Amino acid sequence: MNPPLLRVENIAKQYVRGLLRPQVTFDLNADFEVARPAVVGVLGPNGSGKTTLFELMTGSNLPSAGRVLVNGQDIHRVRTRERDRLAIHYHQSYQLRSFQRNRPNFMLDHAASDSPLVHLFDEPQFNTQDGYIGFMLDFFRSLKSRGRLVFLCLHPNEPYHIDILRQSCERFIFVQKGRVTQLPDFDALMGDERVRAYLGAAAAPQGRGTLELKQTATTRNG
Repeated sequence: MNPPLLRVENIAKQYVRGLLRPQVTFDLNADFEVARPAVVGVLGPNGSGKTTLFELMTGSNLPSAGRVLVNGQDIHRVRTRERDRLAIHYHQSYQLRSFQRNRPNFMLDHAASDSPLVHLFDEPQFNTQDGYIGFMLDFFRSLKSRGRLVFLCLHPNEPYHIDILRQSCERFIFVQKGRVTQLPDFDALMGDERVRAYLGAAAAPQGRGTLELKQTATTRNG
């Protein structure tokens, strides 16, 4: 039986301030898995822990507890230069994140994959002109069709951002104050009171097809 594509197993990350009287200033906890290729939407207020979660999932941040398994391999036990063969984090303008390790590389394992299995897009800047959104949605679908897992993190400050999530994502994760909640589909997302409070006016019902996404030539031509 094949392992799940991603398993975030009792991951915790604490940031502590003070040496004599240490105080926990931030505490993130997550436990979930995604067994098969999918496009997963990620939402949550600023400072809630979304980027920290992505950093833990790609091995660029060391957990306080728990582990992250990509196709059965613990990413924090993989050599730092090879971790992006398992999971890769595109932060906003698509720069790549650095890596942290707690032991020398020669004591770590080689990645079991030659190319990323998990792709994490952290608040990409969607351009509404020239069919760019359609191109990106096609790209997410293409990654999924090739057996990859895609996470799309958005901070919906425009109505069309809700349409992007609805049209591209089949399941969702909501992060608030370091707590990670899974939601099985778009209706469950929009029915969650915490999500609606976070979205505010953006949570107002949108008409189907309110965003006219220009498709790429490849999609138009089959």
